[in-house]
Amino acid sequence: MKCPYCGEMDTRVLDSRATQDSSAIRRRRQCIKCTDRFTTMEKIEEEPIVVVKRDGRRELFDPNKILKGLVLAGQKRNIALSCWEEVVESLEQELRSSYPKEVTADKIGDIILKKLRSIDEVAYVRFASVFRQFPDVEAFKAELEEMLQDKKNRETET
Repeated sequence: MKCPYCGEMDTRVLDSRATQDSSAIRRRRQCIKCTDRFTTMEKIEEEPIVVVKRDGRRELFDPNKILKGLVLAGQKRNIALSCWEEVVESLEQELRSSYPKEVTADKIGDIILKKLRSIDEVAYVRFASVFRQFPDVEAFKAELEEMLQDKKNRETET
């Protein structure tokens, strides 16, 4: 492994640990030449997930794009970045376990909306308004009414 500080190719591993979800190995390394320490992550090379867009284009799944959209939807809400990262991670795991190599953008959006609804209603509405591209105020109002009805139903069940 090449040292990021001096470029030396000779490094040694000081410590190796599995990540919390055991999906990768974290290695603490030390450069033999400059003695600086750095961390590397070893992960299984996975098949890429291809997203089929509404217009038929195909592009590689980008978790950072999803994270950016979630942060934007939750802007000025008291939601930790780690919460959004967990949503993206669970989304990617679900996509890898439930779908072949391709998945539609609509399916991804539906999964995110399902997760968002239980996290924050305002973020849900913001994300839904962009994702669903409501044609008019009536469509937006119908979505809000459905959300309120679901909330009432959940409250009466408990």
